[in-house]
Amino acid sequence: MKIGYKLQDRFDFIIFIPVVLLIGLGLLAIYSSTLNHPTAGENFHKQLSWSLLALLAFFITYFLPPRTFKLFSVSYYAGTILLLILVLFIGKTISGSKSWISIGSLGFQPSEFAKIGIITLLAYWLTKKDVDINTFKDLFLTLAIGLLPVALILLEPDMGTAVVFIAIILVMIFWSGISLFGLFVVLSPGIVIFSSLFGTVPFIMTLFLILVALFFFKQNLFTSATIFVVNLGAGFVFDILFGYLQPHQQKRIESFLDPNADPLGSGYNALQAKVAIGSGGIFGKGFLEGNQTQLRFIPEQWTDFIYCVIGEEFGFIGSALVVVLFMILLLRILSISQLLNDKFSVLVLIGTVALLFSHFAINIGMNVGITPVIGLPLPFLSYGGSSLIVNMILIGMIMNIYKNRKYYS
Repeated sequence: MKIGYKLQDRFDFIIFIPVVLLIGLGLLAIYSSTLNHPTAGENFHKQLSWSLLALLAFFITYFLPPRTFKLFSVSYYAGTILLLILVLFIGKTISGSKSWISIGSLGFQPSEFAKIGIITLLAYWLTKKDVDINTFKDLFLTLAIGLLPVALILLEPDMGTAVVFIAIILVMIFWSGISLFGLFVVLSPGIVIFSSLFGTVPFIMTLFLILVALFFFKQNLFTSATIFVVNLGAGFVFDILFGYLQPHQQKRIESFLDPNADPLGSGYNALQAKVAIGSGGIFGKGFLEGNQTQLRFIPEQWTDFIYCVIGEEFGFIGSALVVVLFMILLLRILSISQLLNDKFSVLVLIGTVALLFSHFAINIGMNVGITPVIGLPLPFLSYGGSSLIVNMILIGMIMNIYKNRKYYS
C-alpha cells in the first residue's frame, strides 16, 4: 500500500455507516415487535445471527479480486434460474407463495439470490461490444434475459418480487442508452395495464395518449399499428392475469384501490399501519411503548410493516431518519458510478440502486397507504435472512468496485 493511501480511499464509510445504522434500527424494531410474542419471540436472535452472517458475506465480497463479478455472471445467473425452477417443485409454501427451499431447519428464497444474477448478467450482456440495445433483436434478447426469472417468480406466485425485477430491468436498459422510442415501446404496455386497474375511462384515455405518442414518434404505419395493437391487447390481458393471481393477491389490489372496502380483511394492515405511524407524532411513544406494536394490531409487523413500528415508537424523527439514511446511501452509490469508466461496474451500481429504491419506495408506500400491499421487505430493516444477506453482498460488490475504482477507470 502506498504511503498516505488513506483508509477512506479504499473503504467508503458514507455507504457502510448508513447501512449499519439501518440494520441497527431494524434490530430494535424487530425486538420491539416480537417481544413476548407467542410464536415470534426468537426472531430477534435469528435476525441478529443473520446480521452477523450478512456482515461476513459483505467482507468476503469486498475482498474478492476485481472482475470476479463479471467472470461469474453467466454461471451465477444460470444457477439461480435452476433454483427458481427447482423451488416450483420442492418449495415450501408460505403466505400463498411457493418461494422457499428448506434444508433442514434452514430455508432460503432463490428469488432473492436471483436479484444478484439479473443485475450482473444484464450488466455483462449490455456491455458486450456487439450488443446494440436500440436494435429489435438485442432489445428482445435483453428483455428475454430479464423476463425469464420474472416469469418463474410469477409462477410461485410472488408479485412483489416480480415488480422489483421489472424495475431493475427497465432502469438498467434506460441507463444503457436506449432511445426514447425504445423506452416507450417497453414501458407503454405496463402503463396501459396499470391504467386498466382504475376502470374503462382511464384505460381509453391511456390508449388515446398512446396514439398521440405514436404520432409524435413518426414511425411507419406497420410499426405504429403493431405497437398500438400490443398495447390494446395488454389491457385485456390484465383481466386474464388477474384471474391467475391468488385470492389474497387480488384482495390486495382491490384494497389498494379502496382500502376501506374491506377494512377488517385485505385492507386491515394498510389502515392499521397508517394509524400506527400517525399516532407516533414527532418524537414517538418510546421504545417498547407503541400500542399498535405491543398489542399486535398488525400481524407479522416485523417483516413488511416494520416501518410503522419505527414510526409509532420513534415518531417522525425515527421515520425521517430511515428516509435520510436511504437517501444518503442511494445518492452515494450514484455518485460513485460517476467516478467509473467501466460500463459493467456502472450498471451493477445502477441495478443495485434500482433494487434498493424500488423496495424502499414500495415498502414505505405500503405503510403509508399510497402503494399496494404486495409483500416487499424494507432493505436492511425487515426480518429475513435471505434478503439481508443478498443486500449486503450487493453492498460488498459496490464497495469492492469503489476500492478498485482506479482499476476500472
